Amino acid sequence: MKRLSLIASALVLAGCSTMNPRPVVDIAGPTYVAPQVVEAPVVSNGAIFQATQYRPLFEDHRARLVGDSITVQIVEKVSASQKSTSSIDKSGKLAAEVTALPGIASNSFGRASAAGSSSNTFEGKGSTENTNDFSGTITAVVTGVLPNGHLLIAGEKQIGVNHNVDVLRFSGQVDPRAIQPGNSVASAQIANVRIEHRGRGAQADAQGIGWLGRFFLNVLPI
Repeated sequence: MKRLSLIASALVLAGCSTMNPRPVVDIAGPTYVAPQVVEAPVVSNGAIFQATQYRPLFEDHRARLVGDSITVQIVEKVSASQKSTSSIDKSGKLAAEVTALPGIASNSFGRASAAGSSSNTFEGKGSTENTNDFSGTITAVVTGVLPNGHLLIAGEKQIGVNHNVDVLRFSGQVDPRAIQPGNSVASAQIANVRIEHRGRGAQADAQGIGWLGRFFLNVLPI
């Protein structure tokens, strides 16, 4: 009997976890890549310039190699609205009357008349509005370099306070020409952006619906 109760409890918990699954954000992984190991030159010629370790001396520090870091200014603001109005008004009227026929007295058509009318009216209105505002800063790492020179970046930031953990993940594709002085780039100039900002802990659990409430929300037809 005890074994059956344990199995039933496990099934209930498993069902509760699938009744309200958390939406998944496709963050490019991994979120961190170590810089590539630079091989020492086979022969040391004593010169200052070494091809295997060359980086321009008078260039701005900008990410361009795997393992380099880059600061992303997240400024995402999306606002969309749509309104539509439809109106249809159609009416018709028909009247017919017979006043005379050859060989028949005219007073015989006192009731020989017909009339009809029709009308159709339709009016509809609809509107939708969506606003999304997200801002923040995260330092990401170059995880790959494409053949055209674009950088694949990904980063993760976790902040824990008491019993709560705030997690911010970011990934995207950067054109090196969009990198500003100071090695920073705005998220609006990054392609294939994926941003995830979620929490773990007691605060996140308090914002969820209990397992019994989720059960009835999934079972009830309304």
